[in-house]
Amino acid sequence: MDKPKILIIDDDPDMRRALHIRMRSQGYETAFASDGMSAMSSAMKMSPNLILLDLGLPAGDGFVVLERLRKNTRLSCIPVIVLTARESNGNREKALAAGACAFFQKPAENEVLLSIIEKALRDSGALAR
Repeated sequence: MDKPKILIIDDDPDMRRALHIRMRSQGYETAFASDGMSAMSSAMKMSPNLILLDLGLPAGDGFVVLERLRKNTRLSCIPVIVLTARESNGNREKALAAGACAFFQKPAENEVLLSIIEKALRDSGALAR
């Protein structure tokens, strides 16, 4: 079975690097997008099994990206986990209502984040049960 592919959409290079290291250590393949514009083209090209999405992005914030993902028939079933530095103040509810399967504020506890990623991949059929 191929390694599950995770698309990391975040404008912070240090965060992308840290998430890449975490994901690779768990056997996941990773790819990156650093803004709202490249997020959709990266998702279309890669067809990831899961997306980690920051909300504070240049060229279209994370809510715009999430909305576009959910409207795209090819990408709409991909689990999206929001991982953001933004305060929850309604953002959690808004992200979950828009179709995210989980919401974390940075920095997310490694073990909790990894368990939610694994559950989302299992639930979507990308990991064997």
